Amino acid sequence: MRHSLKLLALAFTLPAAAAFASDGTPGAETQAKIRELLTGQGYEVRKIETEDGLYEAYALKDGKKYEVYLNDKIEVVKIEEND
Repeated sequence: MRHSLKLLALAFTLPAAAAFASDGTPGAETQAKIRELLTGQGYEVRKIETEDGLYEAYALKDGKKYEVYLNDKIEVVKIEEND
């Protein structure tokens, strides 16, 4: 029984860890969540990647370019304006 609980706990933690296992492009479901969040905030999302343990969305808003960084809970942690 104890062994089964450990496997179950591991099964729930692996998907979140796998999302940041390497830099690249997140899965379709994650991208959809990020796009929905940022579109609701007025951004036009152009591209989404993973980098350094964060999701990085390249977006436009009010004619300006932004890089929006989100954590694994799809929460904005930093926004940088690009020239």
